[in-house]
Amino acid sequence: MFIYIYSAIFLYLFIGLFLFFIQRKMIFNQSGKLRRPKEYGLQQIKEVFVNTPDNLSLIAWFQKPKYNNPTMIFFHGNSSDIGERAYKIERYINNNWGVLLVAWRGYSGNMGNPTEKNLYIDGESAINWVHRNTNYLNNNIVLYGESLGCGVALELGLKNKFKSIILEAPFTSIGDIGQRKYPIYPAKLLTIDKFDNLSKIDKILSPLLIFHGKKDEVIPYKHSLKLFKKAKDRKKLVCVDEAMHNNLYDFDIDKEVIRFNS
Repeated sequence: MFIYIYSAIFLYLFIGLFLFFIQRKMIFNQSGKLRRPKEYGLQQIKEVFVNTPDNLSLIAWFQKPKYNNPTMIFFHGNSSDIGERAYKIERYINNNWGVLLVAWRGYSGNMGNPTEKNLYIDGESAINWVHRNTNYLNNNIVLYGESLGCGVALELGLKNKFKSIILEAPFTSIGDIGQRKYPIYPAKLLTIDKFDNLSKIDKILSPLLIFHGKKDEVIPYKHSLKLFKKAKDRKKLVCVDEAMHNNLYDFDIDKEVIRFNS
């Protein structure tokens, strides 16, 4: 009898330790080397490099705006290279917006290791790149967070006011996601990279637009409901009935983003 109990305890602890030590591999699903923008259908966008204070050079794609339209700084999610976001940013470019799409360290062929702290550094470096290389001011810059990138957009939105902050399929915290996925473990306590968005959402200084698919199979849309409820005005929430985690642009979400910033 006791051998079964001891075996169960050992297995529980072994799996728990295994999950603890590989959590960053699960959160940061790093991608390989990036292809040229034209291979993703982007003909005019330029390849640039964003330098970080810890001496990394992050590949990014930049398109200038036309007619004083906003410039979007796009913080991507936890999987794939920035080329997989080409179809999203193309819609804003076609509407004469500017876009800086930066790849995190460890993604798209970049050197370095992604962590919560390091992604905040990368995001701030992207904003600084725009300030140094253009004359665009924060009141015409839109911070766009895609899934994991929402955590970076919110963190940087605590420090300065921007034209707006856009959150695509955000989450309350990594700990909340982990706790739902592994309910038999104290996942919230054991999470290293917390990205505690719920504790920050009411402290940002910019207008906020959230959109989420009600059939999201990765992050339940209730995360967005909690974030929206705690956020202060000006704010807007768009929940798309038939959308999942990765197909929100099939429902023309870009039009909502452009209207919100008009």
